Amino acid sequence: MKSVGLIVEYNPFHNGHAYHLQASKEAAQADVVIAVMSGNFLQRGEPALVSKWQRTKMALLNGVDIVFELPYRFATQKAESFAFGAVSILDAVHCDSLCFGSESGDLSDFLQTIDYLKEQQNPYNENIKSHLDTGVSYPKALSLAFQQLPAADNYLDLAKPNNILGLEYIKAIQQQKSAVRPLTIARKNADYHDEHFASATIASATSIRKAIFTNDNNQTEIDQYVPEQTKILLKEYIHQYHGFHQWENYWNYLQFRLIHSSPSELREIYEVEEGLENRLQAAALETDNFHQFMQKIKTKRYTWTRLQRLCVHILTNTKKEEMARHSEKATYLRLLGMTSTGREYLNKKKSHLSLPLISKLASFKEKEINLDIKAARIYSIGIPSHLKAKMLRQEFEQPPIYIMEK
Repeated sequence: MKSVGLIVEYNPFHNGHAYHLQASKEAAQADVVIAVMSGNFLQRGEPALVSKWQRTKMALLNGVDIVFELPYRFATQKAESFAFGAVSILDAVHCDSLCFGSESGDLSDFLQTIDYLKEQQNPYNENIKSHLDTGVSYPKALSLAFQQLPAADNYLDLAKPNNILGLEYIKAIQQQKSAVRPLTIARKNADYHDEHFASATIASATSIRKAIFTNDNNQTEIDQYVPEQTKILLKEYIHQYHGFHQWENYWNYLQFRLIHSSPSELREIYEVEEGLENRLQAAALETDNFHQFMQKIKTKRYTWTRLQRLCVHILTNTKKEEMARHSEKATYLRLLGMTSTGREYLNKKKSHLSLPLISKLASFKEKEINLDIKAARIYSIGIPSHLKAKMLRQEFEQPPIYIMEK
């Protein structure tokens, strides 16, 4: 059975994801689609709109065959670590290929750019340091440093977020000496960060979430941008948990953590550095909601995404020593769901998996999963208190979701 891997968040699953899934399956000539999906907190430093279980259902009902969770220690990291962890999971399950969406849409652009960066490594690193010294953010420094290199215009546009991620996927494959084959397809219509609807049928997840929250969780405005199953599952989640998850649900808890912690305690938190703890504490005392707080702490040096990720780590009390370095691989495979096709694939591969397969959390005792457990507990405080116990029971007792295909 030929397999293609997708690295996803599905926050929520929309028409653009459906296009990417089908195009990836065709490009890889695959029988099985394997998704490595972020858990309850995401790479941009946000709580997922709905739980990983509901997003797993969206994936399975829209064409994915197997969903593995990307652990917290990779899912809430910069592109390099995010990619390395996700690729290590696909490699462990012997996935044949990884297909990612990109602004380029041409794999040779990525391969040539990687070779070029190896040739230009010393001047590139010097350029990065030079730009960081001016106070710009790390992603901006990378882009500016690349543009300074001779003949940079002949290579990939590293100002584009999906091109950057794609580059890290391929680098991770090469570093791990993985047999996974990279493929890419061009993104259609909407850009990753678009906050407004870009076409009649394709919109970014960012614009879809913005429309939902602007309209007090009313989903009518997003109907044409998401598959029918997504509509149903979003309505089901609202009915079950009385709302969606967003940063404002967690503001009081984050504010308490910031005010209650000492500066030395905050300095132990992952990504708190360069005296940021003082700026964060001062802003927490002066603001009434998360959005105000973010506007207060935003600087030229730190991107909104970087600061949100930092806030997630403060909220979950995640220390520097707990997080993965960019060269660390995943240590387990947490299976969230599968179709009958996915089950057949896993049955064929089960004896050859290079990592332990977890189908139920209660039966797994290794310390590596503690961060995911902690993240699940914190995620549950974003819903009404009488429903928290129900959500947490699901985290420990839920077997992989199984969808029998027609």
